[in-house]
Amino acid sequence: MTTNNSYEAVMSRRGDIMEESLKIDFKDFELEGIAFDYERMMSEAGYSIDEMIDIQTKLGVGNTPIVELSNLTNLARKYVPKGKGARIFVKDEAANASGSFKDRRAAISCYHAKKLGYKGVVTATSGNYGAAVASHAAKLGLKCIVVQECFDSKGVGQPEIVEKARKCEALGAEVVQLTVGPELFYEFLKVVEKTGYFNASLYTPFGIAGVETLGYEIVKQFDKEVGKQPDVVVATNAGGGNLTGTARGLRKAGNTTTKVVAASVDLSGLHMASDNDFNRKSFTTGHTGFGVPFSTWPDRSDVPRSAARPLRYMDRYVMIRQGEVFFITEALANLEGLEKGPAGNTSLAAAFVLAQEMNEDEIILVQETEYTGAGKSVQPQLSFARSNGVEIYFGDPSEEVPGKSIVLPEHPSKITVRDIDLGRLRQSLIKNALKQKQEFSDAELTYLAEEINGTVDDVKSIINELKK
Repeated sequence: MTTNNSYEAVMSRRGDIMEESLKIDFKDFELEGIAFDYERMMSEAGYSIDEMIDIQTKLGVGNTPIVELSNLTNLARKYVPKGKGARIFVKDEAANASGSFKDRRAAISCYHAKKLGYKGVVTATSGNYGAAVASHAAKLGLKCIVVQECFDSKGVGQPEIVEKARKCEALGAEVVQLTVGPELFYEFLKVVEKTGYFNASLYTPFGIAGVETLGYEIVKQFDKEVGKQPDVVVATNAGGGNLTGTARGLRKAGNTTTKVVAASVDLSGLHMASDNDFNRKSFTTGHTGFGVPFSTWPDRSDVPRSAARPLRYMDRYVMIRQGEVFFITEALANLEGLEKGPAGNTSLAAAFVLAQEMNEDEIILVQETEYTGAGKSVQPQLSFARSNGVEIYFGDPSEEVPGKSIVLPEHPSKITVRDIDLGRLRQSLIKNALKQKQEFSDAELTYLAEEINGTVDDVKSIINELKK
């Protein structure tokens, strides 16, 4: 019988396709109404910390070093009163097998696929995760297909995405490249259904649990090597898995005091699925176009229930501008001798500012770095932006308009962060829930309280405010 592969038919089968490609029945975790048992999903579908450490170690993942950035710390201290300016550290996740923290997610997902007897894995990503999945699929003898949005309608590809596609192919993956738009998930579902491969989604319990080892290592390493825990951990935030997994790992290692700060590049005004805007941004991940909507409604992802739920864990959320990240990328290379890719430098740029708010005896940690390469470096990105009509100049970064200009700070003191109101994000999450139903049971109210990292009274107060 011929399978109906029309858009409507494929999307109507999405639940069955997902279940078959993961061997998870997400209905097992549903409670009543909009509520579901997140912790049960994580515990039943995931692995213990010790199991994950063992799996990852055998695949060349984890135990990455922590590095103090003394020169950047000293630079930050030049612009604050004596006694201010926290010590800045990074956890060098570029030391992982394929060059980013995404190895932690991919290692567990690919191991699980092999354990269940799948012949291959499929993932939809334009980023480092595709390379990580390709790497660990190769090690485990699995086929790998990476589906990515790569081009605008004129066939022009963003340099960073093209760079990552080359890396995926070099690691043995087949890369299916698409133009930007709504067809990504549709094409991904067709590939998963046709091949019968495992869905190595970024947002499964395996993928998020794999990042828990990162947070766990931070606690153990700082105890052993520094003698105290970081006061702040900064995580670049897009879909939320990076922050979620790290925060959960910190807690599993017994650290409940370190503040977790999310950082995203400010791409306000650009639409992520817009053909016109696609090549007018210089960051393909770690930006507000993903970070904000995924925080306020995590289940917009490619699985029925996303295991990445960052609003449960973030203590603060800040934005940094494109030009400021480029500046810090160069500063890291020139002052510390470390050439790293853009995602980790997003949180590093934020940490440079946040360190100036803190005392000099405190510690701020950037919890990941990533590899860099031809398409990820500053100059190719700026050249590509200029060719797309984006104005580039040195000056005051506050003048930057995403898609129209990139303003490189004329002085390090010009680098600033802007806070995203967590209250507004929590309100937005509740508003999205109200679109599904107007009245909630006690179980649903409890669930929503967990989602916003608040209380049932907080939820009721937000609902009352929204209904005025």
